[in-house]
Amino acid sequence: MQLGVHVLRNGLFAAPMAGVTDRPFRTLCRRFGASLAVSEMVSSRPELRTTRKSRLRLEHRGETGPVSVQIAGADPAMMADAARFNAAQGAQIIDINMGCPAKKVCNVAAGSALLSDEALVARILEAVVAAVDVPVTLKIRTGPSPDNRNALRIARIAEAAGVALLAVHGRTRACAFRGQAEFDTVAEVKAGVRIPVIANGDIGTPEEAKRVLEYTGADGIMIGRAAHGRPWIFREFLHFLTEGRTLPSPAVTEMRAVALEHLEGIYSLYGEELGVRIARKHIGWYTRGLPGGEAFRREAVQILSAPDQLAAVARFYDGLME
Repeated sequence: MQLGVHVLRNGLFAAPMAGVTDRPFRTLCRRFGASLAVSEMVSSRPELRTTRKSRLRLEHRGETGPVSVQIAGADPAMMADAARFNAAQGAQIIDINMGCPAKKVCNVAAGSALLSDEALVARILEAVVAAVDVPVTLKIRTGPSPDNRNALRIARIAEAAGVALLAVHGRTRACAFRGQAEFDTVAEVKAGVRIPVIANGDIGTPEEAKRVLEYTGADGIMIGRAAHGRPWIFREFLHFLTEGRTLPSPAVTEMRAVALEHLEGIYSLYGEELGVRIARKHIGWYTRGLPGGEAFRREAVQILSAPDQLAAVARFYDGLME
């Protein structure tokens, strides 16, 4: 797939997720086969660029390119300025968030709230595309609500503005993450525009990915929550889509190595105190569904130091191997 000067090796994308898709997680997703791992959303407000949270979200040192940074906001000039700032800092792709349903984002008319104002959508996209020389991509939902699925109109606005690629989550803003994602609208969008369209939402197995690709005609799949604690899912999807066969689950030794590497990356990025807190959710995801995983998760949230956390996780997997 061609995206500006970048040639993506496949159609598997790691979705941007707040509090999840930091550098350690993106690195693992890319290693296991994702062609693109989009950063966590960063605000377009200039006064927030120097906060610790923003600096950590924009940390890409040593990361395999292309580097994609997602920006959010509702003011066209501010969004254009944010795009210029991030491109100057090394972003090779600018992604625009019009899909987040979180109240704190929508309450400032950003994220998926923008889908209700198509004229503003056009002004934002035109301003951002004109501001940078790197490809601009867009992530949206199917519309503001089930009775107003306007994704096709938004997609055509995006195409006319020069957006290079569109990811569509198969729910409306009103649906948040409730119910089941639908892909009729994604198929409608794919049929109605010429730019690449990526399908997103409730795609948790290679078989589901294949069905969605065949049903929608989409150019790729964006994987979000299914990759929590399972960055190797991209390897499984890629193998099934290219070879038609299901890969066995990773050996416990590999799960152990990946989980420990991920935790060490978190401590390195955030420091021990914050890193230990952030690591807890990842430990829960890595051990979910494994024998003794729920009891271990309750134990792990009580651990206060990085060495103790690492040692406990290592012991957990050692116990599985024994």
